[in-house]
Amino acid sequence: MKTTDSKKQTTKKDAPKQTTQKGVTKPKSNAAAGLAELFEDSLKDIYWAEKALTKALPTMAKNATSPELIDAINGHLTETQEQITRLEKVFELIGKKATAKKCDAMEGLIEEGKGILEETEIGVVRDAGIIAASQKIEHYEIATYGTLRQFAETLGYEEAAALLELTLDEEKGADKLLTEVAVNAVNLEAAEAE
Repeated sequence: MKTTDSKKQTTKKDAPKQTTQKGVTKPKSNAAAGLAELFEDSLKDIYWAEKALTKALPTMAKNATSPELIDAINGHLTETQEQITRLEKVFELIGKKATAKKCDAMEGLIEEGKGILEETEIGVVRDAGIIAASQKIEHYEIATYGTLRQFAETLGYEEAAALLELTLDEEKGADKLLTEVAVNAVNLEAAEAE
């Protein structure tokens, strides 16, 4: 004689759905499964960012009035073009095709810079705004290249790590130069313009 239980047996199909804690995001199906994939994805992100900067920097230089600031921006444009070539070499070293993936952070920082140009009149106050926007970009790049260099070291990509270190040093140098331009001239003149 077969007895039936009034309680249903739980099957995989009926099992409760996996829940996440508040604020925890479930990965998408194409999410990075390991550090190597995260490294590659991050390289694609900064590759897009650097290419976007090559379009944004000439606009910033054209809107600046301080000769020191214009020189700093144009110098960094040259460095940025070299950094793109260096990133392509990093992709090659890890056996991947150099591919760009839209960087939301850089897009936002560039848009913020455009907003500063729209909200200020040409002159020292705009120059101060350009420096502020540029340093936000530099700090983002410093954080990104520092992380990428560490990922490369952890993964054993020593030559890639060295190239990323070189770019990291350039980004730190650009930030330092912008600080010098701000402190030695632009910010003081902008304060006096009021």
